Amino acid sequence: MLVIADDITGAAEIAGIAFSQGQQVRLFCGSSTYDATNGYKGITVIATDTRSMTEAEAVAEMKHIISSIIRHPSFIFKKTDSALRGHVVAELTSLMQSTGYCRAVYLPANPSKGRIISDGVYFINGKPIHETDFSFDPEFPARTSSLKERFPNAEGAGIIMPDAESLDDIRRIIETYNDGKTLFAGAADLFALLVEPETKGTKQEKSIEAYSRENTLILCGSTQSKPLNLGIPLSHMPREVYDGSSDLSRWDTTGYQEQHSLILSIPHTHRTGKKAAVHLRTVMAEMTRQLVTKHCPGYLIIEGGATAWATLQALGWNEFDVVRQIAPGVVQMRATCGTLVTLKPGSYPWGGLFTR
Repeated sequence: MLVIADDITGAAEIAGIAFSQGQQVRLFCGSSTYDATNGYKGITVIATDTRSMTEAEAVAEMKHIISSIIRHPSFIFKKTDSALRGHVVAELTSLMQSTGYCRAVYLPANPSKGRIISDGVYFINGKPIHETDFSFDPEFPARTSSLKERFPNAEGAGIIMPDAESLDDIRRIIETYNDGKTLFAGAADLFALLVEPETKGTKQEKSIEAYSRENTLILCGSTQSKPLNLGIPLSHMPREVYDGSSDLSRWDTTGYQEQHSLILSIPHTHRTGKKAAVHLRTVMAEMTRQLVTKHCPGYLIIEGGATAWATLQALGWNEFDVVRQIAPGVVQMRATCGTLVTLKPGSYPWGGLFTR
């Protein structure tokens, strides 16, 4: 099975679900390091950054991924955002044209997290999505809760958008459309039921340490991050670096040199907009690259999907084996250099990562 996700934390979430259900999983950042001829029999998850791209760039990336696969997998799943963000119709249309799928089922509902579709309207915990904070999203604001209004070209492109108010509804949708001719796309609940083991009780957990206070680098990549009191040196991004008026030489990271452990955080919140967001994740990624070059950590923990993508790209780390799902959406993976990398979406709790 091949899974294509439009952001890295969504890819990690899917990889964690597959691993917890007894699957062998590898995660790749982009398609450049993925070789479909390597004989791998497990689930391959490719993280893209198409949600941050233009629609034309996202379509080109879908075509590139499929063209790079010499031997097509027996099943493709397209991971999309559960809040209707992204270039959904354009990406699914491109995938159908490139793979031969006759139609697509797009199901962003996540009933396990209170996100359902009823009579074609998307609700989050009983509230239409356009009445939630997702209406303020800078790139994909939810101006309507009607899927047909949000994606007016979907039906003409052969994309089916069924209602789903429960996990049983999703199971019935899978039974109806799982004919080998349908591309499934959507959120975590849909994927979890597609790979649900026939025999219960087969979930795997590897007995490894979730986290160590030694040889650890933690990136709190959101300005909304909560403070972490872990007995590790804490280094705040200086105001002048945050504002862009000074370079990284003003950021004091001597704690990492002395203890080989450090928490990087962003204590300021007055800048908004995409330009500021790109600046912050780029700065965080470059500082991380410099620190990792000096002393490769045993543990790299990253909060925030955009920060994670920028950081892993800066490090040139593109291939990972999943080793543990710590909590829903909080996944630990091993990079080829041996570092354990943990990814956490900015809006998710830390789970059991810091229980030791």
